[in-house]
Amino acid sequence: MEPQRAGRRRGAVPPRAAVGFELARAVGALALLPARVFDFAMRSDALREELASELHRPIEPEPAPAHSAPPERPLRLFVSCAEASGEAHAVSLIAALRARLALLGAPEPELTGLGGRRLRAAGVRLAGEPVERAAMGFEGMLGALPYYLGLLESAARVLRDERPDACALVDSPALHTPLGHIARRYGVPVVHHVAPQLWGWAPWRVAGYRRAVDRALTILPFERAWLERRGVRAHHVGHPLLDQLPQAPPRADEASRTLVLLPGSRAGIIDRNLPWMLSAAARLRLEVPELDVEVAHADPVQRARLAAHVARSGAQGWARLALGDLHGTLARARAALSVSGTVLIDLLHQRLPAVVVYRLASRAEAALARHLLVAPFFSSVNLLAARQVYPEFCFAGEGPMEAVCAALRGCYNDPAWRRSCRQGLDLAARRLGPAGASERAAAHLLAAALGERSPIPT
Repeated sequence: MEPQRAGRRRGAVPPRAAVGFELARAVGALALLPARVFDFAMRSDALREELASELHRPIEPEPAPAHSAPPERPLRLFVSCAEASGEAHAVSLIAALRARLALLGAPEPELTGLGGRRLRAAGVRLAGEPVERAAMGFEGMLGALPYYLGLLESAARVLRDERPDACALVDSPALHTPLGHIARRYGVPVVHHVAPQLWGWAPWRVAGYRRAVDRALTILPFERAWLERRGVRAHHVGHPLLDQLPQAPPRADEASRTLVLLPGSRAGIIDRNLPWMLSAAARLRLEVPELDVEVAHADPVQRARLAAHVARSGAQGWARLALGDLHGTLARARAALSVSGTVLIDLLHQRLPAVVVYRLASRAEAALARHLLVAPFFSSVNLLAARQVYPEFCFAGEGPMEAVCAALRGCYNDPAWRRSCRQGLDLAARRLGPAGASERAAAHLLAAALGERSPIPT
């Protein structure tokens, strides 16, 4: 099947107008928010029960779809990511796609998109660099709005003028839901790799998401059924981070004295969480004098920011930076204090006992989280195990410092707690499933580019 490769179509909506439609859609959603919150409040208990029942019924990743004969000319694909973790998944997706095309005897694809330095190194011509902006730590929705509207317009121009065969959006639903609407407006099929956690909070967002994607690729085993019941064409491919993990099995080092602090990948999250985490580690050191503390980060670009927080906290004498080799750091650790996010899968791989915190920007955000959260847990490890394996704390301000320190003491020193935690980690790892998510996602992207329809959910 030969995919369409049209240029600019007569009568196509101008890129600025397409972005304007998305801005109007966002304003309309904001106006409807009170009604949606009220409706959610009426149905919240049923929604929570529905999700809780799904956690106990994990599924295996679906087999990769077969393909019709690929075209002789290069496929045109638009690939987009907005943050460092999504960029890593996008790079893996591109590598898997190239390998699949090579096996089919097809030429190298032509890749355009949004991303950062790693995506450019992977051969993608960039129309914008949101990953680099995220790393610099620009915060504030209103302040960032002009930048992201300009980014959407640049992407819309590429989608209108070049008409890619498919659009691969990776994670970051705040950017990619409107971008998916724009791509579909120009007739470009949309595959969203790492479907958003709409089941977790504010589930009314699924209506807009359903209209933004042709295929949603899920990474946690309970997500597909939830999305399909709401009319989203979803396929479970598994977690792409498993394709990037070291092949060596985890090494439990009970002799280690090291507590690893994992403050997050983005600059704003680091700024909000690391000072608080250093305060918690300082308190724990008063009770555990032999405690060794390392601040770990996979990206050495964040060295200056991390070092500045360590210095301002007065922790230079006892907190060391461990940059680059994240799994080397985790393999020699005894326990971790981590923010919630993708890094929890790294901790799961190492079977490392941990406590999870997520410090929000304001008490208003904390109140919203308490009332709008549908999931019984917010950390992925606990969701996979369907029970609390990692103690988790979501708060604003100073938060439950004493409770977190008590949890850290058990995590660090209590042999029975550590054994129970590792049993829960083994269960979570089994439910997460096997590696190969990038290959399965690449197969779905290629199927979309070749015009092969995804089955409609029943």
